[in-house]
Amino acid sequence: MAPDTPRLPPPSRITSDGARRSPAARQAGAMAGRKHAMVIDHAMRTMIGLCTAILVAAALRAADAVFVPIAVALFVTAILRPVQRGIRSRAGAAVAALATMVLALVTLGVLALLSAWAFGRVGQWIIVNAATLQALYAQKVALLQDAGVPSETLSGMFDMRLMVRLAQQVTSQLQGILSFTVVTLVFVILALLEVDVARRQLEALRGSPGAAALLRAATRTGTKLRAYMAVRTVMSILTGLAVWAFASAMGLELAEEWGLIAFVLNYIPFIGPFVATVLPAAFAALQFGTWQVAATVFAALQVIQFLSGSYIEPRLAGRRLAVSPFLVLVAVFLVAFLWGIIGALVGVPILIAILCICEEFEQSRWAARLLSGLDADTAVPPAPREAGSA
Repeated sequence: MAPDTPRLPPPSRITSDGARRSPAARQAGAMAGRKHAMVIDHAMRTMIGLCTAILVAAALRAADAVFVPIAVALFVTAILRPVQRGIRSRAGAAVAALATMVLALVTLGVLALLSAWAFGRVGQWIIVNAATLQALYAQKVALLQDAGVPSETLSGMFDMRLMVRLAQQVTSQLQGILSFTVVTLVFVILALLEVDVARRQLEALRGSPGAAALLRAATRTGTKLRAYMAVRTVMSILTGLAVWAFASAMGLELAEEWGLIAFVLNYIPFIGPFVATVLPAAFAALQFGTWQVAATVFAALQVIQFLSGSYIEPRLAGRRLAVSPFLVLVAVFLVAFLWGIIGALVGVPILIAILCICEEFEQSRWAARLLSGLDADTAVPPAPREAGSA
């Protein structure tokens, strides 16, 4: 009788190299392949997103002469929208746009004149006392030399020619601001004339979820920007009064000018308050000739700015303008890097507009909640589904 032949497993169960794998093994291999493909796809999407962000930032910086006036015009239009609606109810659309533009020009003109007067007074004081400042600087350099500090290179740094070059640079900057203002005003006039048309076009597309969400985002953005400017204006006035009162109590010359400068610069988050603190401190060092007084002025003004920006302003703004302070800092410096000092001014409004848009779309609502700076139990509720008037 033939010996028993050893029984082999079915071919479907052989797992050696080159043989067929079991169904479970094939399923596991397919899952591993899909996971690997998903990882590669996620990495590719991330790289494409980063490259796109870099290219967009480069384009925004290269074409700042076009994008900056448009951004400022949209911001100004959102602020002036209630004024235009109020005038339009009593007159036509063209008259409302013209009257709103005249009101904006008068307001901006008054602020510009007051700012020019304040900075001009400070510059005039420096020029009048240039000889005294030169002597004070030479005295400090001599004290450093007596103390053994190598200060030969410092003895020629303070020169009237430096002031002349600085004045020339300021003049060229003012000319650039004038041309920028003209272009921006043209965009503002066109935006005021067409904002109603754009709103009606979006309302006609109510069947499109994207159009309805965009209309709600525009409404919320305008409301938040007006609240932001109202809070900023109140805090700028309070900060300017506090700086004026402190400068008067310290005997610092040009106290009214320093209060007005603090009022104007407070509209620029972080950068403006810091400059409004450093300038009076440096001026105190020149006026009194001691660094102790300068340090006292700097510390006191820092306390004023801290109480204004970190304690009082968040309570006035409330949850309506809840934004992460870290994100505000990033927005200010990033847009300032792209567009200069005007970018620092519109950085926060641009951030508010982006977050309002993110709140209206389900795919990006998580980003708005994450960047709101609120705890999970106090997060901003989902946006209402109906759209108000833009």
